[in-house]
Order: sequence, then C-alpha cells, then structure tokens
Amino acid sequence: MSLREGEIRIPSGCAIAGILNRSGQSFNGQTIISCIANMHQRSNGLGGGFAAYGIYPEYARHYALHIYYDHEKAREECEYHLNHNFDIALQGPVPVRRQARIHHAPVIWRYFAQPKEGRLYQEEIDPAEFIFRSVMYINSCICGAYVASSGQNMAAFKGVGYPEDIGEFFRLDDYSAYLWTAHGRFPTNTPGWWGGAHPFTLLNWSVVHNGEISSYSTNRRFLEMYGYTCSLQTDTEVITYAVDLLMRRHALSLEDTVDVISAPMWVDMENSQQGRLRRTYASLLLNGPFSIIVATGNGMMAINDRIKLRPLVAAEKGDCLYVSSEEGAIKVVEPSPDRIWSPGGGEPVIGLLYGKEKLIEAEVIKAQSA
Repeated sequence: MSLREGEIRIPSGCAIAGILNRSGQSFNGQTIISCIANMHQRSNGLGGGFAAYGIYPEYARHYALHIYYDHEKAREECEYHLNHNFDIALQGPVPVRRQARIHHAPVIWRYFAQPKEGRLYQEEIDPAEFIFRSVMYINSCICGAYVASSGQNMAAFKGVGYPEDIGEFFRLDDYSAYLWTAHGRFPTNTPGWWGGAHPFTLLNWSVVHNGEISSYSTNRRFLEMYGYTCSLQTDTEVITYAVDLLMRRHALSLEDTVDVISAPMWVDMENSQQGRLRRTYASLLLNGPFSIIVATGNGMMAINDRIKLRPLVAAEKGDCLYVSSEEGAIKVVEPSPDRIWSPGGGEPVIGLLYGKEKLIEAEVIKAQSA
C-alpha cells in the first residue's frame, strides 16, 4: 500500500542540484535529470523544475520570455502588452512531450524579444530594468499569466510533478547547456502549482531552494519599496528578487550579498562594512533553514544558512562543479570526483565560467528608476 500525501513527512524536504562546466562546454539535459531523480524521495510530485543556460545561442541577444497561461484570454491580453512594448523575433509554444503523470498543464509559450527602442527612450531606462518592470506587470496585473523565465540565452522549465517527469515533459534531452540547476519540491506551507514550482527567476537569475524562509513577510515588504511584487505564493520568490536588488540594481559584490542574506552574528563580524550592510539591509536577512543555488549567465553560487539546517554537498571533476542536497546524487553522474566536500554554514560555493571574474557585472540602477 502506497503512502498518501499527509501520511509521511520529510523533515529536510526538497531536493536541489546544479552542474556547471566552467569552460562553457554544453552537455545534455539528461545529466541533470539523472542527478535530481536520484533524490526522488525528497519530492512528493507537487513541483519540479530546471534552469538551463546557453540553450538559445541563435537568439542569445534576445530575452527569452517563457510565459504560462491559464487560458487563452490571458494569452491575448499578455500578447497585447508584449506587442506594444517589444520587437518579437520569434514566438510559439514550448515543445512538450505529453505523458500520463503530468496533469492540468497550462498553455506554455515562449517569445524571443527585445524592448522597443522608443519605449526605452521614453522611460529612460536600460533593457534589463524594462524587462523587470514587464515581468512585475504581467505577474501581478494580467490574471492567468505568469512569467516562468525572462533571461537571455537561458530558460526555466517547471511545473507540477516529480522533477524527472517534468524533465521528460519538457523534452530536456533535446537541449544542451553549460549550466543546469534542478529542484524537486516538497511543499509544506505554500501551494503546489505550476507558477509556484522552482526555479524562481528574474532576468538571468534563477534560484532553487530547500527550506523555509520564515522572514518572508519582512523580506517582501522591503522589496516592495523598490517595485518588486511577490505574486507567486511561495517564499522562495523573495530570494530571487533580493539577489537582483542587491547585485544588479545596487551593485553589491557577491561577498557583500552573502553577508546580507546569510549574515554573520554581530559578535562575529570582521569589519565595519559588514555592520553597515547589516543595518542597511536588515530586512533582507533570510531567517529560517535554507540551502539555495543562485545561478546566472556567468556561473552559480550555492549557500546554506549559518547553522546549516539544510544539507549541501559540493564536488569538482575537471572543469565541472557539482552541488546537491545529497552526495549520492552527484555520484550518479560523476562516480569519481576529484574533490567532494560539505560546505560550512554560510560558506558559499562559487563557480564561474573561465574568464569571468564576477557572478554579475552591472551598473547601479538609480533609485528613482525603481
């Protein structure tokens, strides 16, 4: 007799995984599916997903907007907004492979688009900020539409199901990327639905998360002051927006960003800069147990909370960096790593493409543009 939802509880919840080839060499999506499928028992079929980088080289300069629609009216309204604000080079449904274990899928469409020059001139903002505003508008103002991903040469593929089934549904074996992340969800306090599956994304950022952000309300209120709207009913959404605010719009370094979201104790702070960050961004401190992987076009960073209430394992083999909730998941795809270790609490694991010095290179966005 199989156990039903509610009859079992997995205290450590969820599964996360990421694989980066630092040389930029692409590899098939089946690799990351095999990795996350090894942690099947950490999920319960209510959410799975993947982020892939380098999959659209022929449209690398365009923003690849993957948008989910609950109904055709939502698509019509959203496409009116898109056609008014963007030059669209190509659009169409995201290819899927129908299967019995995936139910009630929304209409899933993708658009390769660039903001209209006239609209950028009119609003006096850069393309990234324009995309940010469009994503916030679609997610919060167009009923039945939500943006799964909005970056360049990357995409998120997510939905309700076990991650290996979601990977099969989206035909990830047809794609190649130099960086993949994956998530298997075991939702506890928030609903399992297509928009609430991980990864959560904004522009090139994607986040997968195991844990619970008990500071969600405080984090959300702080982000709302800068124009972010949390509308996807899951606490992980604030992590993505916090990273975007700190690194893209406020141009903090990765080290400073880590000190904000996973801050050391006051008594352990090593310099006055850490204290200033703690005071300025106190409302962006992430409370609660968590391990997260943050990815973007230049690479990825994995970190867990300061007292390590959620597991995180890392490994290296040649040009490849692996991070995962479990060692066994890594060894399924790389049986003989050169190095394998368990990072300490609050200790980031950082992997960058060769030739890249930073996770993101961005200018400060003026406060009045928020």
